[in-house]
Amino acid sequence: MLNGKRTYSEFLQADEGIATNILISRLKQLENDAIVEKYRDPNNRRSFVYHLTQKGRDLAPIILEIVIWSGVYDYRPNAMREVLEKILRDRSGFEAKLRKG
Repeated sequence: MLNGKRTYSEFLQADEGIATNILISRLKQLENDAIVEKYRDPNNRRSFVYHLTQKGRDLAPIILEIVIWSGVYDYRPNAMREVLEKILRDRSGFEAKLRKG
């Protein structure tokens, strides 16, 4: 969701290359933990859109710290460099946007 992805298909196509069974399991767990909610996509009734709940948005400062930390130590080509650069340019604005959903 940091990169604007909101549907199962978008998550599946992400650079991280997560397996379908793992993605389904994680999305269900995030739902069960009330970190995300899913709704029918108004543009495609066969699909769902995932949104952060207030509980999920409250994780914003923690997620930002993890992204910044990983920027120091993660040299893989699919590391989230663009997100890190956005955070470092305007941390408070990025966090506010993330909290807003």
